[in-house]
Amino acid sequence: ATKMSDTNENTLDNVVKLTDQDGNDVYFELLDFVEYQEQAYIVLLPADEESEEVVILQQIGEDEENEEYAPVTDEEVAQAVFALFRERNPDLCE
Repeated sequence: ATKMSDTNENTLDNVVKLTDQDGNDVYFELLDFVEYQEQAYIVLLPADEESEEVVILQQIGEDEENEEYAPVTDEEVAQAVFALFRERNPDLCE
């Protein structure tokens, strides 16, 4: 699971810091929040790579300071969430 810190400075430019299971900080551009089958997902783009491949994570928990996310392992769910993301953000998917 991955934890996301919600800090004001990161929210302004849509860059979020995720901490992986090994304690390493990784930065992503937050593209969107998507709800699918009553589950919350986030669509991210790696901030420090030239990759154009998005990362989709499912919210699995939260507390007062952090939200917890896990990679989507079901390819059909990932495709459905990405399809919803593309519908909502056609300008980002050219």
